[in-house]
Amino acid sequence: MNSEKTGFIRPLICWAAAILVFFPIIMMLVTSLKTEQQAIEVPPSFVFTPTLENFEIVQERSDYLKFAKNSLITAFGSTILALIVAIPAAYSMAFYPRRFTKDILLWMLSTKMLPAVGVLVPIYILCKDAGLLDSTLALTIIYTLMNLPIVVWMLFSYFKDIPKDILEAVRLDGADTWGEIRHVLLPLSLGGVASTALLSIVLAWNEAFWSINLTSANAGTLATMISTYSSPEGLFWAKLSAASTLASAPIIVLGWFCQKQLVQGLTFGAVK
Repeated sequence: MNSEKTGFIRPLICWAAAILVFFPIIMMLVTSLKTEQQAIEVPPSFVFTPTLENFEIVQERSDYLKFAKNSLITAFGSTILALIVAIPAAYSMAFYPRRFTKDILLWMLSTKMLPAVGVLVPIYILCKDAGLLDSTLALTIIYTLMNLPIVVWMLFSYFKDIPKDILEAVRLDGADTWGEIRHVLLPLSLGGVASTALLSIVLAWNEAFWSINLTSANAGTLATMISTYSSPEGLFWAKLSAASTLASAPIIVLGWFCQKQLVQGLTFGAVK
């Protein structure tokens, strides 16, 4: 009897959690299909005639494709750079630890506690002096540095679960460091690397602070596009929801198709 109750309660809890998580996304999509008058109704109405007018206005006013291209460049570019730096770093700390390895890892993670606004002025001045204001290169570098501690931490935890005996056997066969990483380490930890890359992409894609403060028309990302729908006259809820839907749709679709790799990476090493 207890097992029957448990078998019923667990799916119910999962469904409730899923609905709770997806409710804001559903409301955003529903609001984007309303007129501005319908979008501010209290209580909200769920029976209405859908319209795609808001999506058309967003594309005409904001050039969605240009902002989406900038988001793709910065998110994927910063992830590639972060992986290039983090994989050798995590490999070294996982298989050749030193006395201060854990202290270095904790220090790297502690940098995430620094509020971004605290370093806005010096970074703004550096970008201005280097001629990188309103450029995707500046955002790519900043996003790389922003996500690097998390990427190193995740890869370090995945690499630690790989038996050292495997690498030692490959080393005895004459493989160098690059051969160990390329032919053994990366294939064995592919799920972990994929989930790390996906998380880095999501974090860079959703980042708004640096995009809004360091870019404008040329290198602005989708976060910058969304911010333009807040004006002194107020918030245009329907158009804001349409812009948010267009901005979040690509990353949601990417996460949906990569969910297998994401789950595999997040549970990597959980079962021996």
